[in-house]
Amino acid sequence: MSTSATASTQGSLSGVWADLVGQYRSVATLRRAVAGHHHAMSHAWLVTGPPGSGRSNAARAFAAALQCVRGGCGSCNDCRTALSGAHPDVTLVRTEMLSIGVEEVRDLVRRAAMSPTLGRRQVLVVEDADRVTERGADALLKSIEEPATKTVWILCAPTADDVVVTIRSRCRLLTLQTPTVSAVAQLLISRDGVDPALADFAARVAQGHVGRARVLARDETARSRRHQVLLIPSRLNGLGDCLAAAASLVEACSEEATAATAELDAKERASLSEALGFGTKGARPRQAQAAMKDLEDQQKARAKRYQRDAIDRALTELTGLYRDVLSMQTRSAAPLVNVELETNIVALARRSTPEATLHRIDALLGCRTALDTNVAPLLAVEATMIALLEG
Repeated sequence: MSTSATASTQGSLSGVWADLVGQYRSVATLRRAVAGHHHAMSHAWLVTGPPGSGRSNAARAFAAALQCVRGGCGSCNDCRTALSGAHPDVTLVRTEMLSIGVEEVRDLVRRAAMSPTLGRRQVLVVEDADRVTERGADALLKSIEEPATKTVWILCAPTADDVVVTIRSRCRLLTLQTPTVSAVAQLLISRDGVDPALADFAARVAQGHVGRARVLARDETARSRRHQVLLIPSRLNGLGDCLAAAASLVEACSEEATAATAELDAKERASLSEALGFGTKGARPRQAQAAMKDLEDQQKARAKRYQRDAIDRALTELTGLYRDVLSMQTRSAAPLVNVELETNIVALARRSTPEATLHRIDALLGCRTALDTNVAPLLAVEATMIALLEG
């Protein structure tokens, strides 16, 4: 589909649905539910889809539409406050930690039992339902099994299998699709004012991940980091190169995480210090120190997640590069994602075999899985770099 054709189709989505690129079928389903069509509405939804497909945006848009008397106009107070998280009857939960614990879930369950204060429903959006702990899932299950009359749960996860079976079996499943490159490019042009050539590049290399495409289109540093990651395979000629590449990658991801969290950390510390009355006669040193220690622990956990997310992005980029290598080796008609690095891709393809390339892709996917199970990042990346060298 051409960019112009996509623009025309995308224009049919308006109001709170406008940013849901290429999700026309899913939006139609949600609109029917909002309109109250028979069997269309459910008290619990599970929104799934690949990274960047817009799971969180779809959940927020649905929450807003459920409160809006016009079904999601996008301009009324209900829509604006629901989308921003300021609506009293819409609770948005997105963790910056590695998991969502049982106490946080219990707070949500208590809120779910309340009647709406101003809106038409009590809506709870859990953007990272795949991060709910086992005990948290047990607490959530009862609320979903026996929901309050006007309560709607909207859970988001990459796949249905990422949510425990007892919960997903009680939810209506909505699966989003990977947007087309042309649809993502058109959104960057129309919404963010990105130059068309840069928008096409960002959409292509992000492979349908809307958020990643936006970052690459707007941040030259992000484009530079990505380019350096993609040069790694061409520089692996021995064990020393592998260990150095791993250390450099993990360090760069740590620095990226620190840069992303430093300002927020400082604001949180200043806010807590003020709330605890540091420097005043009424301050309680022991309680204050304990509270600051809890905050530091939370900030360390957040930085750890940011670092692992950054490493995961790098591994995803390398996987895309090796898929290009495999396409070259198998003479596939599929266009290269990283066409700017065609010379490197040709060289990598010539000095290896399709079987070895598949082993390398498996190693990258295995590293992503290992990071999810709390393997030390440096050890996981070192093993992966050695696998990339050996094939």
